[in-house]
Amino acid sequence: MANKHTGNTPTTVTVAVIGAGITGLTCAWHLRKRGVNVVLLEKEDRIGGLIKTVEEDGFVFESGPNTGVVKYPEVAELFDDLQECQLETARESSKRRLIWKGDRFHELPSGLWSAIATPLFTFADKLRILGEPWRSKGTNPNESVGALAERRLGKSFVDYAVDPFLSGVYAGDPYKLPTRVALPRLYQLEQNYGSFIRGSIALAKIPKTERDRRATKQVFSAQGGFSHLVEALGRAIGTDHIITGCHNMNIQLQSDGSWTITYQNAPLSALHSSLTTLHAQHIVTTCPAYALPELLPFVDKETMSRLSNLYYAPVVQIGVGIKDTGNIRWEAFGGLVPSREKRDMLGILMPSACFTGRAPEQGAAFAYFIGGTRHPEYLDKSVHELKTIVNQSLSEMLNFPQGKQADVVKIFRHRRAIPQYMPNTDDRLEAVKSIERRFPTLHISGNLKDGIGMGDRIKQATDLAAQLFANV
Repeated sequence: MANKHTGNTPTTVTVAVIGAGITGLTCAWHLRKRGVNVVLLEKEDRIGGLIKTVEEDGFVFESGPNTGVVKYPEVAELFDDLQECQLETARESSKRRLIWKGDRFHELPSGLWSAIATPLFTFADKLRILGEPWRSKGTNPNESVGALAERRLGKSFVDYAVDPFLSGVYAGDPYKLPTRVALPRLYQLEQNYGSFIRGSIALAKIPKTERDRRATKQVFSAQGGFSHLVEALGRAIGTDHIITGCHNMNIQLQSDGSWTITYQNAPLSALHSSLTTLHAQHIVTTCPAYALPELLPFVDKETMSRLSNLYYAPVVQIGVGIKDTGNIRWEAFGGLVPSREKRDMLGILMPSACFTGRAPEQGAAFAYFIGGTRHPEYLDKSVHELKTIVNQSLSEMLNFPQGKQADVVKIFRHRRAIPQYMPNTDDRLEAVKSIERRFPTLHISGNLKDGIGMGDRIKQATDLAAQLFANV
C-alpha cells in the first residue's frame, strides 16, 4: 500500500507520523478517526514494520510477532474499529506452557499447588515458594529480574521459569534486565504489596468496570495472521494518507515551531529523483532508537547518544510446517528452553495449536526462535545449519519418528529484533523528555519506551493520538 508523491509542491498536514509499524499505524488511524489531517511516512515499500504474515502450502507463518496479549482494553477496541479484521484469541489449550528439562518438556506450573508438584523446581525452592508472601521486599530499584526472582522464589525457579520466560519475551538475560523497567508490573507487586502472591490476590479483588474487563489477558492474533491487522489499518487510514518508499528524509524545524520534511519518493537506484516537501505542525516518530540520529540531526550528539544506544537482540525465527503429524499432537502455547539446558534454540511456539487455519487439517505449524543476546552469532548460521537444528529437534524434542523432516521451512533473520530495557533505560527516557521539552511539537514514541508487546504498542499509540488531538 503506497502513495507516491512527486514534484516539489508542498503539502501541509497537521501531524506527520514517521514509521508504519504497528505503533505508527495505530496512532495514524486514531488521528484519522478524530478528523485530524495526518500523513504516515514509511521508508520501506510496504507498511507493517517487522509484522509480516507468510503463507505457503497451507501453512501460515509470522516473520515477526506471533502473538500479543489483550492486556489493555485498547486492543479489543482497535479490533472493534476494524470490523473487517477479526480479533482471534487463542484456544484454551494455549494456557498450557511447556519448559524443557533434561530430555523432555514439562508443563509449567499455573498455580501454587502445581508449583509444589512440578519436577522443574528443587524441594528447597518449593518451600521458598510457599514462604514467598512473608519475604521482605527488596530495596534496590535496579534489581534484575533474575536477582529478584532468586531472592523471593529460588535459583531453580529462575532457571526453569524466569530464564525461559525472559528468553521468550525479550530473547534476553534475566540477570541483565532490571525488573522495574523490563517487567514493571511485577516490580510494583512487590513494592506495593510486599509479595507477588499477595499482590496478585489483592489486584484480583479490585472491582473492574465493563471497559476494564475487556483487558482479558488472553493471548491474541488477528484471524489469518497479523498482516490482516496491518492491511485493515492501512485501508482505514486510506492510501491518500500513507506514503511508502520515503528515502533520504530530512526534517527541519521552522521559526513558528512547525516542521518541514523533505524526502525522495523514488527507488534509490533512480538516476533522477526530485524531492517532495511536506509541512507539518507536529511530528511523531515511531522508529527504532538506532534510526533516530539520522532522522533527527538537529538534536545535539550527547543527548542523542543517550537515546539511540538501545541494544536490540538479534533473533532468527523459523516457520516450520509438518503436513502430516500422524498421531503426534502438541496442544500448548509452546515450549521454552532454559539457557542452562544448552540447546540450540530459545523456544518453539505452536501457532496451529493456538489459532485456526495455521496448518493443513492433519498438519501442524511451529515457530522456532534462535539466537538472542546470549548467542548473537546464531544469526549468521547457514540455511543448512538452521534446517539441521530444526529437523534434529523434531525427533529429539517433539517426539516425531526418527528421521522425520519438515515439509516447509521459512527462515526470517532479524539483526535488530527486540529492544533490551537495561539499566540505562532511565537515562534514555530522560533524554526523550529533554528533547520533547526543547521541541514541543516533536513526539518520540515506539518500542524504545513503554513496553515491547503488541498490546503495549497499541496502548502507547492510542494514548499519544488522544494527547495530540487535545492539542491540535
